[in-house]
This record gives sequence, structure tokens and C-alpha cells, in this order.
Amino acid sequence: MDKFIQTRWNTLQPDGRDVSSDEATLRKERTYINKLNMVLVQILKQDWPRKWPSFIPEIVASSKSNLTLCENNMAILKLLSEEIFDYSAEQMTQLKTSNLRQSICNEFSEIFKLCKEILEKATKPSLIKATLDTLLRFLSWIPIGYIFETDLLSLLEKFFESQDYRSITLACFTEIASLTLDSNDHNQKIINLFTRVMSAVYTMIPPTTDIAAVYEDSSDADQEFVQNLALFLTSFLASHLKVLEQAPDSASKEALLNAHFYLIKISRVEDREIFKICLEYWAKLVRELFEEGCVPQGYQASSWSQEVVQQRHMLYSQVLSSLRVVMIERMVKPEEVLIVENDEGEIVREFVKESDTIVLYKNMKEVLVYLTNLGVVDTEEIMTLKLQRQMDGTEWSWQNLNQLCWAIGSISGAMTEEIEKRFLVNVIRDLLSLCEMKRGKDNKAVVASNIMYTVGQYPRFLKAHWKFLKTVIYKLFEFMHESHEGVQDMACDTFIKISRECKRHFVARRSEEERPFVIEIIERISRITSDLSPQQIHTFYEAVGYMILAETDNTKQEQLIRMFMHMPNGAWDQIMESCKQSTDILNNASQVKVLSHVLKTNVSACTSIGPGFISQLGRIYSDLLTLYRAVGVIVSQAVTEQGAVAVKTPKVRGLRSIKKDILRLIDTFIERAKDLAFVDEHMVSPFLYAVLSDYKDSVDIARDAEVLDALTTMIKKLGPLMTPRILLVFEATFEPTLDMITKDFTEFPENRAGFYNLLRAINLKCFPALLELSPGQFKLFIDSIVWGFKHTMRDIADVSLATCEELLLNIRQTDVAIAGAFYQSYYLSILQDIFFVLTDRDHKSGFKGQTEVLAQLFNLVTSNQIKVSLFDPSQVGDPNMSNTQFLEQYVSALLQNAFPHLQSNQIKVFVMALMEYNTAPPKFKLEVRDFLIQLKEFAGENSELYLEEKEAQMEEKRRQEREKALLIPGMVKPSELPAMEEDEAL
Repeated sequence: MDKFIQTRWNTLQPDGRDVSSDEATLRKERTYINKLNMVLVQILKQDWPRKWPSFIPEIVASSKSNLTLCENNMAILKLLSEEIFDYSAEQMTQLKTSNLRQSICNEFSEIFKLCKEILEKATKPSLIKATLDTLLRFLSWIPIGYIFETDLLSLLEKFFESQDYRSITLACFTEIASLTLDSNDHNQKIINLFTRVMSAVYTMIPPTTDIAAVYEDSSDADQEFVQNLALFLTSFLASHLKVLEQAPDSASKEALLNAHFYLIKISRVEDREIFKICLEYWAKLVRELFEEGCVPQGYQASSWSQEVVQQRHMLYSQVLSSLRVVMIERMVKPEEVLIVENDEGEIVREFVKESDTIVLYKNMKEVLVYLTNLGVVDTEEIMTLKLQRQMDGTEWSWQNLNQLCWAIGSISGAMTEEIEKRFLVNVIRDLLSLCEMKRGKDNKAVVASNIMYTVGQYPRFLKAHWKFLKTVIYKLFEFMHESHEGVQDMACDTFIKISRECKRHFVARRSEEERPFVIEIIERISRITSDLSPQQIHTFYEAVGYMILAETDNTKQEQLIRMFMHMPNGAWDQIMESCKQSTDILNNASQVKVLSHVLKTNVSACTSIGPGFISQLGRIYSDLLTLYRAVGVIVSQAVTEQGAVAVKTPKVRGLRSIKKDILRLIDTFIERAKDLAFVDEHMVSPFLYAVLSDYKDSVDIARDAEVLDALTTMIKKLGPLMTPRILLVFEATFEPTLDMITKDFTEFPENRAGFYNLLRAINLKCFPALLELSPGQFKLFIDSIVWGFKHTMRDIADVSLATCEELLLNIRQTDVAIAGAFYQSYYLSILQDIFFVLTDRDHKSGFKGQTEVLAQLFNLVTSNQIKVSLFDPSQVGDPNMSNTQFLEQYVSALLQNAFPHLQSNQIKVFVMALMEYNTAPPKFKLEVRDFLIQLKEFAGENSELYLEEKEAQMEEKRRQEREKALLIPGMVKPSELPAMEEDEAL
């Protein structure tokens, strides 16, 4: 019924609607009261105020006749407020929302009198609670005169003193605290409210109370009150801090500081949601204090302004010092740390990263970086003291050491280099001593993980202290032999992080050393990696690859690569030699594993070395493709003998992994290649010869999506150089892949994504090749794009819509005759299909791309880009009509047939808007969005219609935050900082 009213209420006759508003029925069916309330609110959204103008006076009058009815009326008014002010944006048109908001504001005085009368006279607890709850929903939008120019505040204060109502009343105070006041007229009332609430809080929770300890054993109601108190304090202080600071009386200042110390105590409560509430305010406070102390370049701060800033900093100095301790003691795990304590108290490898913890770490790091910039000496003293307590055992525990080291790692870059050097030398020295002191594998694993995490966060320090860097690297090599779960992973991860950040230092020749350190590492690879798993060895090879990338002398770099790849090349040569004798070796599972390992090692090295890897790839390229063909033959034979089930056997899966690794290696190199002429002349043709026929002739389940990925990379990289080869690519990959993916929307997801990325690359980079396709092939191409944007997977639909838009742009710029033939064949069918997905609820996530294609389709007509008739003159009433007139009629008829319940005038207005605004994307999207909501009164969740704006806002916010963070020492992780000049020269 709820759904019916949202979407079809306006189609009912008036007498049919009255049944739902019968009050007797409403009171009789008590079990359905909440649902009926919701239904009534949906009716109000349709009928009020136009067809039910007396609703507010009626509900107010009825409330005075019966206490039970009065209580339920409060619930209805609460729901109405929520629907109009909280949930309206995605369910109603902007005009309708605006009208409803204006209507309720105009008649609010009657509602306010009713609420006030209940709070003054009522004694029934449930009615008082319902009224306070309803009032809470009103406070965010009612004119502030109702709050500050009546006795509402004193009424609320009366209920705050009662334990039954204190939580809901505090929520009301929080809502009031969050209001934005345009003038200072109500400052004194704000101060008075704050001091009176704090006075009441002193009684409820004495200042000496250890809130964190008491919280654990408190009732649900008391725990809720602590959370509400956190919300109140953070909201009030965030909105009115300056007002409270400037209050002339000492009582207000005392209340202000006490509020902060209450927040410090609440921040220690072991409840993540409460902590996040507090953290948001702490971030705002320390950011403001930091920014006040920063004088923009070119400006000189006056002695008065400096004094004001110093006074503020002094006011909060003790609060900030306590906050530093809280941040350290509550610090959560950064994503780089792989070793955790499980529920059984064991130290284990973490496999699933918690996104909530990663976000929380980022926010805590931000606060701690600001705190360090505001008081570097105090921060250093607190951290040093806490580390001493780890050393002497007074605070030793895995958790305490972890949190301290996570905190130390989080402030990298926030200290000056001199202070950082002094601090970090002591920290790492103490941690290394602690590692020697502690007995037991778990203890050593915890200390080891903290050493690795901490040094990994300070590349600036390591770059400036070569001997220390070497010591750290040797320690990491030592940890690579440690068998405790997670230690080797973390050692490899830290090694690759340091390699990226400090790569030039490993290839530099130093006067006191015979040769660059990278040569020593390469010579010791077999010993260093002897206890590592294959995946860890791949990480190690990628790490050393970054060092080799830093060698700018091509000859020396080639020598390093030759030495570096000696071990994998030895295994490769041996197996290739055996293969030349007989391919039977490929039936040996252990040899297949070795091959796969060698190939993956090459991929890892290529990933980091980049263009310079050409010497290594050139050495093995011919053998790679020969192996690819040989493996393809064996797989085909197995399928012929055993059927499609052969693909699932361990043998064939192992062989297919070799094919995939070869494809990934070639893909990885081409993506990074700089000598495109070499790639075009020496790599592409042999690759296509080895790969295309194999892909075409394989059974569906054995076709590797990596083929499509590699082809896409080649086309993107080589561009027009690939145009002559597109027909060959098309014939081998297009129809075979299309047959795989058009049976349903779910099978072969990797091939599906690869296929649409390939189509887009061909259209973007080799468009002339599409015009060489036969009419049947070109139609199939268009049909594939349409099938793609009808896809329910968002990534596929988005790529297809982008391809469609880019194809229309290409067609627009091509020969007039070719363009005309295209428009006559495909314009109307594409238009119809775009309207289909646009008005289909399952495709809402594609709204951005759909409207962009639609705007371009309309613009082609309104700007007279189409020089041929889009219609058959014999099939229309006026053979001389223009394309513009035809399009207007065609779209109107299309929509009227699809949605007969719409009035023709609604459709006409919409079509005219499409004609008029197709060159103004924001306005065009607004018109389409309003039409869609109007179309069905789009019930339910419609946030995806607003996806583009939300994503754009988030992207802009991220950009602004990053620009701002780069100006604050320590705010951006070292691994995320822009490349320094020395690195950009590589």
C-alpha cells in the first residue's frame, strides 16, 4: 500500500482515497498503527496542502481530545518532518519538496503551541517522550525565534534533570548546539545554556569519575547517555567555541575547560563509535589551533594577533598534552602492519584488512600530526617516556608496544630533520635492544613487526643516514628467515617500501665502499630468499627492480639486469632446452610450477624496472611465444580427449597459468615501453601469430581474458600503428567472445570486462579500422555496445556508455556520407535503447553516462549536424518536416506509449527541455532527473541518480584535502608524497 501511494495515488478518484484517512479505522487497528502512520504520511505528501488544506488544524485539534491520539499524532508529525526535511531529496521533485517545506513552516506556530502545552502540562511519561522526540526532529529547521525567544530552553532544562528524559533532552540540546546562527544576538543565551547543562553534568557524572572504567559495567541507558553527552559536547564546542572563549565570566571559562576534560575521559571509553564522535571534534580543534599559528607567506603577523594565538594555545596546553597520551594509547593498526593478536591471544598473520580501521587510522594520524606540530617537545617526551616503560617492563604488553610504534610511525615528517634524527636513533636503538631482550617467538615477532613498520615510515631519515639504512636492510634480510607467521611478509613489504623511497642510494657508488650496495644484494639473492615463499620472492624481485631502475647509465643498468636475472634465467634455459627435445616435460607438474614461478619473477622485475627490461625480454621473447603455442596445443588436445571438464584438471590449470603469466609479462612490458617503434616492428606480429588463432580455436572456458587485456594495452600504447591489424584482431576475438558473454549477464566476468575495454580502445585509437568492417560486423559492433550498456554490472555499463559517446563523436567528425548512413541506420535505435535504460530502475547507476549520450543525440539534431532525414518521408504526415520536428514527435510518442499515465503536457515540457538544454550538461541532467522522479514518483532508494554529483564532490574534496595536507609537515605518508627532483630525473 505504501508503494502504491508513492507511485499511483494520483490516479485514484477522491472517494477511493478517503478510505485510508478514516480516523476510526486508524484507531481500531492498533497493531498496524506504525505502518498506518507511514501510509498517512505518504498520502499527505500527495494531498497536502492542495487537497487537504486543513490537515494541521485538524491534527492539532484532535490531539486535545484524547491523550492516546495525541501521542500518536506526535509520531505522525515526526514522520512528516523526516519525510520532508531528511528523505525528500531523492524521492520528490525539487519543486514539490520546496512547496511542502514552505507549507509546514507557514503552519508551524500551531504545532509549536501544541508541543509547548504538552511539555508544560502533561504527566504521562510516554506522551512527554513522544513530544520531546518529535520536537527533536523539528529543531533543525524551525525559525530560531521559537528556540531563543520563547521559554523552550528553560522547559527543556527542567526535563534534563529527570533521569527518564535526560538522554532525549540532551539530544535536543545537541541539535540546538548544531544550529548555524547568523548573528551574535543569542550568544549570551548560548553561554547560559552551556554552563547550566555542564552544572547538571557535574552532578550526574562528578569530574573525578573514571568514565572509561565505569562505562563497562553501566546500564544501556547510562551508556546511551555517555554517547549523547559526547555528541552534545562535540557539537556545542564545534559550533560555539569562540563564543565560549570570549565569555567575560570565569564560570564560562571553567565550564569550557571542564567540557574538554570530560571529552578526554570519554575518549578513553572502549567503544569505537563514541571514540569516532570525539575524534571528529579533536581534529577540528587541533586543525584550527595549527592554522591560527601559520602566517601566510608575504604577510607579517601583528604582535597582538600573535599574543591572541599564544593565549589560545596556553588555554588548551594541558588539554592537548592529555590528548597526545589518549591518541597514542588508542592508536589503531595501520594497513602496513600484517601481524595481529587474535581473539585467542596468539600472534598471527592478518589476511583481511578492515576498511573501518584504515579510515580511523588516517583520522587519528591527522590529529597526532597536528598535535606534534603544535608541541613537538611534549610529543617527543611522552613517546620517549612510554618507550622507556616498555624497556623497563612497567607498561610492557604487545598492545601497548604496537600502539606506541604505530603512533611513532604516524608522525613521520612532522618533526624537523634534526629532532627527527635524535628521536628516531633512540627509538630504533631501543627497539633493537628490546628485540634482543625479549624471549619467545611471539614476543620477538611483535617487536620485529614494530621495528619494520617504524623504519618503513621514515625514508627521509634513512636517505640521510646511509649506514643506518644498511643496518636496517640487513635486519630485514634477517627477518626474511624468521619462520613466525607474518614476519617474512612484513619484511618483504618493508623492503619494497624502502627500495621505492631510497632507490638511488642503492646504486650510488660511495668513496668508502668498493661497489654499489645493489650488487651485494644481487649476489646474495639466493641466500637472502632461501626461506621465502614464491610470492615473497616476487615481492623481493620487484623491490630490487626499483633499485635497478635508479641506474641512469644504460650499459650499467643492462649489466645489473643480467646479474639480477641470472638465477631465473638459469632455470628458464634448462627447461627450454628440455622442451626443444620434447614437450613431454610440460606434463611434469613440478616443472610447470618452476616455469610459472620464473615467469612471475619476470613480471615482478619488469613491473619495477620498466622500459629497461627490454634487454631481458628480448633474450626470452621468442621462447615465450614458442612456449605459449606449445602449451596451447597440449591444452587443446586435453579438451579434445576429455571434453570441457579437462580445463578444470590440475594439469590443464597449471598449463593455463603459464599462458596467463606469459600474457601478463608482455602486457606489463608494453604498458611501460618507451621505444614504440621496436615494439611495433619486433613484438606485435609474432605475438598476434602466437595468440590469436589459439584464442579463436579454444573452447569458451579455456579462452584467457588476459589476451584481451594485452591487446587493449597494445592498442592504447601504439594507437594508429595498430590500425592495419585491427581486422585480424576483430576476427579472432570479437565473435568468439561475444558468443561467450551474450548467453547471460554473469558468466566469464573477466572476458566480459576485457572485451568492452578492447572495443573502447579500438574506437578511441583505431577508429578508421571500424569503417573497414563489413556491414554485418559493424552492426554486431553497435549491438555489442548496446548490449553492454544494458548490462547490470556497473563497470561494463559505464565502459559501454563511454564507448557509445566516443563513437558518436568520431562519427560526427568523419565523412558526411558515412556519417549520414550511420545516422539513418542506428540513430533511432540507439536513442530508443538509451531511453530504455534511462527509465529502467535496474540501470540507475548509469545515469551520468546515459544522460551524456542522450544530450549528444539531441544535440546532433538541434545543431543540424545530421544532413540526412532520420525518417522515411512516406511514413510521416508531413514529408517536409525537419529532423528537429520529427525528433520531438518521435520522442513524445515513445514516452507516451511507454508511460500512458503521464499527461501529454508533462511529456511535451520534458521533450522541449531536452531540445533546449542539450549543450548545458548540469541543467540537462537536472531536467532528466526531475522527469524520472516525476515519472513514477520514483519510490525507494534513488541515490544513484545523484551518483555523479556525489562522486565529483568526493573527488574535489579529496583533491583539496591532499593539497592542504601537503602543506602540513608529516600529514602525508612518505610513500604517498610527490616524487622528489632526484626521483623525477629517472
